[in-house]
Amino acid sequence: MPSLEGRWCIRRAEPRDAEAVAEIFNHDAVYPCTMQLPWTGIERWRAFLERGETGQHIWLCACDPQRPDRALGLIGLHPVSDSPRVAHVRTLGLSIHPEIAGQGAGGQLLRAAIDMADNWLNVTRLSLGVYSHNQRAIALYERHGFVREGLSRGVAFGHGRYLDSLEMARLHPRLVRELEAQGECDATPSNHLSQ
Repeated sequence: MPSLEGRWCIRRAEPRDAEAVAEIFNHDAVYPCTMQLPWTGIERWRAFLERGETGQHIWLCACDPQRPDRALGLIGLHPVSDSPRVAHVRTLGLSIHPEIAGQGAGGQLLRAAIDMADNWLNVTRLSLGVYSHNQRAIALYERHGFVREGLSRGVAFGHGRYLDSLEMARLHPRLVRELEAQGECDATPSNHLSQ
């Protein structure tokens, strides 16, 4: 069901949004801030959005209420692994069309994704990576409760140089309480930690 709380209409993104999503991600001001290559085709985005139909990957989009058929922003909530041991964790990615940047769509999409995670998916940890030079995005995430956890050096390559990614996460208060109850000392021996 579309949400009209706020300036933008938030709804589930669908395969029919592939052309608008490709337009967002192929914009010169957007793709350098993502892990996408320039000139990604519409069919690739259609395939990504079709994965959202299974429920594993959740795609939400922001639209102008006067034109709810045109996606102007996209946020994705994605599992980090197939392992049931990390079913409580999702990673997210957010992109906004430059023509509406700075007008609240990013914050509204982020709030909708947090609501979906907290109240419908039982996700207690949301994580993301954001290029360390993208101060506008970092400030947005911090305003919504994400904290800096580390820096991944040289994790991506773009515009002829290596880029660092700031790793950030937001923990649901329930997870914070559980971690605090466990105390500072984790009983798991370090020689048993592996992926």
